Amino acid sequence: MSKFLKNVAVYCGSKSGTKAVFRESAKGLAEEMSARGIGLVYGAGSVGLMGIVADTVLRCGGRAVGVVPRQFVREVVKQDLTETIFVDSMSERKLKMIALSDANIALPGGFGTMDEIFEALVLLQLGESAAPCGFLNAGGYYNPLRDFLDKALADGFLEESVHAMAIFKDTPASLLDALENYKDLHDRSYWRKMR
Repeated sequence: MSKFLKNVAVYCGSKSGTKAVFRESAKGLAEEMSARGIGLVYGAGSVGLMGIVADTVLRCGGRAVGVVPRQFVREVVKQDLTETIFVDSMSERKLKMIALSDANIALPGGFGTMDEIFEALVLLQLGESAAPCGFLNAGGYYNPLRDFLDKALADGFLEESVHAMAIFKDTPASLLDALENYKDLHDRSYWRKMR
């Protein structure tokens, strides 16, 4: 049973991707979360990696809360969730998911996944959230992103403490362990001065 992580927001594709490792990682993350008693907060989809994560959590006896904008009801929304929360916009959805969660995880995905996890990272950077952020690097999917963030650090666009906020791990267990033990070392005095 996790002592810190009660609920984790998982951001991922509404498609399954072209590689079996993506689907296996989604299933593995859901199984590991359930084994640790960690509830799922996600975008309420029934298809793609989203559907795999939710199906697996529920099959393992875990909790799955979906957050979905009302205009998406016409799309494929999973019907057997523990709870479904309807919101008015994508912006409200992101903030609600972050508010409900003790950590944020990105599985492979596209624009939506990047938007969601980077919003969580920015709120962590600004001190508006305390929830750590991790990337499950299934099959090396996030290697180019990790390289980009390394370059942003080297070129002076990220401080070391901010760079360290983006946690990359290859397995569900190691990622959840890292999120559980996350220590925030970022000095937010710059942001406080700007207020």
